[in-house]
Amino acid sequence: MAKGGDVRVTITLECTSCTRDSVEKKYPGVSRYTTQKNRRNTPIRPELRKFCPYCYKHTIHGEMKK
Repeated sequence: MAKGGDVRVTITLECTSCTRDSVEKKYPGVSRYTTQKNRRNTPIRPELRKFCPYCYKHTIHGEMKK
């Protein structure tokens, strides 16, 4: 039996190069990926190189705040 809460959580990765300064940041043209991370092994916000279809190149995608 598992102790405590969920260890694996679903996170959203967002392109850091094609984000514009906005309060909402929920509009077409921003590349987002969903993945999972283990809270115990990765307590920091991960940054991965993923393909952005709006920039047409591989860019850094960082975990966004919820």
